[in-house]
Amino acid sequence: MKLSLIIVGVIVAALGIASVTGKLSFQQKDEVAKIGDFSATVEKQKSAPQWLGIAAIVVGGVLVLGGALKKN
Repeated sequence: MKLSLIIVGVIVAALGIASVTGKLSFQQKDEVAKIGDFSATVEKQKSAPQWLGIAAIVVGGVLVLGGALKKN
């Protein structure tokens, strides 16, 4: 249990760091026009919000500390 908390904490913190630095992004497709069978879509490249990355770093740090300080 102790080691699993540390591992999960490191993974969550790493995802948070990737989000804050802008390395985490996703594509969103929006349909802008549809006339009969014709459909026009636009793809947008978006990144995760910075506050979400900061929150993930904090939660990851808490999990790592909790795992490190937990007694058997």
